[in-house]
Amino acid sequence: MLIGLVANLAVIAIGPAPGPLGATDIAWMLVAGFGNVVGLLLEYTALRRGKVGIVTPVTSTEGAIAALLAVAAGEALGVAQAGLLALVTLGIVLAGVAPDESTPDQRTSTGFWLAALAAICFGIGTFATGHLSASLPAGWAVLPPRLVGVAILTIPLALTRRLRLARSAVPLVLFTGLAEVLGFVCYAVGARHSVAIAAVLGSQFAVVASAAAYLFVRERLTRLQLAGVVVIVAGVAALAWVTVG
Repeated sequence: MLIGLVANLAVIAIGPAPGPLGATDIAWMLVAGFGNVVGLLLEYTALRRGKVGIVTPVTSTEGAIAALLAVAAGEALGVAQAGLLALVTLGIVLAGVAPDESTPDQRTSTGFWLAALAAICFGIGTFATGHLSASLPAGWAVLPPRLVGVAILTIPLALTRRLRLARSAVPLVLFTGLAEVLGFVCYAVGARHSVAIAAVLGSQFAVVASAAAYLFVRERLTRLQLAGVVVIVAGVAALAWVTVG
């Protein structure tokens, strides 16, 4: 969050200034900030208890959740899109109920439910960010999560001397902080045209993360778990295609 805040401030410095912020804007900023930060806490906790190949596809449904919120707020959703959202939900169920025969002590079910809660928080935060992007410059629209994260996580950890960082983790933390800000800025720009489209397209990060977990961490999934992951990934990809088309 600290690294992301520095990068975010750099984006703000070179971008346009926002107009006067009203009470509604501040309320949406708080929703966006806490939704993202709480979602990250839940996701990282889920990753400690379950596999990347399970947790990431479940959290990727944040795009579908944000899309549903956008529809509730007035955006159109066709029959095909609604059916694909149901397909993604089926994939979540398959991925969550499948027994993990290879590592039964990983408490996959706990990781699944934490990931599901993270997806809800992310979905709400993503929708709020998309809403803000319509009235604020991109740098300002994506600022709330960094501000909230530094305020409720970084500063308290630093004051209690629990803010520790292993040398081996430095490159990963730097990359994550910068990549998250870049991803959010891209989403905010896309959300100006359609929150639902941008949210669904952005949720396809599951494809990259699951593939990386298989290639670099050598995670193995049971057949039923793999089927659930495939359904989620295929459903999200098809939903993106139908939405764009």
